[in-house]
Amino acid sequence: MTGERLRFDGWIAGVGTASGTRLVVGHWPRSPFGAFSDVMVEHRDGERVLLAPSRRIADFVAATYRFDRIEVVPVTVTAAGDTWLVEAGPLRLRLRTGRRSALGVLLSAVPAPFARSPVWAALCDVPARLLMPGVRTLGRAGPGRREWYGARGLRPVVAADAVLDGADLGPLSPLDPPVAFGFGSAPRGPSLVRVTTTVELGSAGR
Repeated sequence: MTGERLRFDGWIAGVGTASGTRLVVGHWPRSPFGAFSDVMVEHRDGERVLLAPSRRIADFVAATYRFDRIEVVPVTVTAAGDTWLVEAGPLRLRLRTGRRSALGVLLSAVPAPFARSPVWAALCDVPARLLMPGVRTLGRAGPGRREWYGARGLRPVVAADAVLDGADLGPLSPLDPPVAFGFGSAPRGPSLVRVTTTVELGSAGR
């Protein structure tokens, strides 16, 4: 039997910085919690921090991924053309996206029902791992949970500047080493991915 399935439709941005701090932004206009955004931060020393806009969202995300510290802070994402501005408590991130690659064009043709299908996620998992090492499209999440990602578009991030706790994190860099919040990482190449994420809850999470 399968558990309750919760779907989140939006974007995931993953960027590295010269300081070694890596940032993963989730921007979800449609979700079971309404519209929200959150940020996962992994420092050079491996400390993983969640910046979430409410305790309810923080509890859900922390039950799905792994963190060493959680902060409930205001989180906003403003998109204007190819520029995104992310403000989350102590973090201010501005990023600029470039033109779609051939893979991005191909992903944009994926029908929405496919993006919600675990069968499609399973078919895409091996190609995703070969094309983008560290990326997985399905796996086990928090205790009793399963998760899959259906990508529907991809653009490279070509420029970014970030300030965290008053410190400039330095220029844009690859997301390397891979982040370790869950079973997979965002792509090594800084990117903005259009995605439908589905989380299946176990009996304890219903």
